[in-house]
Amino acid sequence: MTVERLLPTPEAYDLIELTREIADKELARRVDEHERAETYPEGLFATLGEAGLLGLPYPEEHGGGGQPYEVYLQVVEELAMRWAAVAVATSVHTLACFPVAAYGTAEQRARWLPDLLAGRLIGGYSLSEPQAGSDAGALECRAERVADGYRVTGNKAWITHGGIADFYALFARTGTGSRGVSCFLAPGRAEGLTFGRPEEKMGLHAVPTTAAHYDGVLLETDRLIGEEGQGLQIAFSALDSGRLGIAACATGLAQAALDEAVAYAKERQTFGKKIIDHQGLGFLLADMAAGVDSARATYLDAARRRDAGLPYSRQASVAKLVATDVAMKVTTDAVQVLGGYGYTREFRVERYMREAKIMQIFEGTNQIQRLVISRHLAK
Repeated sequence: MTVERLLPTPEAYDLIELTREIADKELARRVDEHERAETYPEGLFATLGEAGLLGLPYPEEHGGGGQPYEVYLQVVEELAMRWAAVAVATSVHTLACFPVAAYGTAEQRARWLPDLLAGRLIGGYSLSEPQAGSDAGALECRAERVADGYRVTGNKAWITHGGIADFYALFARTGTGSRGVSCFLAPGRAEGLTFGRPEEKMGLHAVPTTAAHYDGVLLETDRLIGEEGQGLQIAFSALDSGRLGIAACATGLAQAALDEAVAYAKERQTFGKKIIDHQGLGFLLADMAAGVDSARATYLDAARRRDAGLPYSRQASVAKLVATDVAMKVTTDAVQVLGGYGYTREFRVERYMREAKIMQIFEGTNQIQRLVISRHLAK
């Protein structure tokens, strides 16, 4: 189904049409092959970059698209309706650009942002560690100050595009406590940097997730983003925006599952009529549609607050929580609508259900989102 969208400008409508055209041509036709074979879609992100889809919410003066977040997120949703792994990687790339765009010096922005935002360099976000996921303050990877920069030693985990990305927003310890973490723009290839074997995941197979091992990797001084000790502030500020990206991915995935279930229900017949005409199943589909619409509304509300310069941290957590829980329920219900066929790889809904699960986990588990929301309520 083509989603009817309310967009702020004629340019935004043109952008959505361009996205749909590229997504149908480049994503929808390739997704099944790569997800089943667990192979990386070489050249695809270059295509998205050339179309201007990898730097949409950043200023045009640095090579971005100059689009409000409410438009950027709907582009991400359109991508996710065709290929969730690509949409997630797009969201992560946008997240990885944030530290330089928001906290970098004028020289750093001029040096790196044009290539980052044009997609000539693809980024990853390197915050988590084997022992530090939800508890980001427990980071152990260290960046030791030396005469010519910083020496980084330690392990990072759960990196989307790990081993493939051209740069990483890297968070490493330069001191003690929560104010002892700093942010760096680390190159994707450097002496002493190695990556683990890609994780064997339930879903999102086409884009690798890996660990990284830093063995005395030298980073020049100008790769420090912001000030020493400002890393967690940068990380959490970036994650508010990143959670909206995941909410959009989850909404697009849920929409795809709903569309597949509705199409099947219009064709499959039992007891002499289409199964969509049986009230029990029709009501299930109605609940699925209401869930998808609600998820979209929550992320758009948060995005519009962000665009207006209003606080939106709580709304971002609400959007991430609601949209990813909806995606899990809607994709599970889609499998139920298709019955035994839904449990086979002949139909995409079984993949959608597997892909939905991780969205409740990364960019802050949904338990962390509830913690964030409750803390805002307690203020």
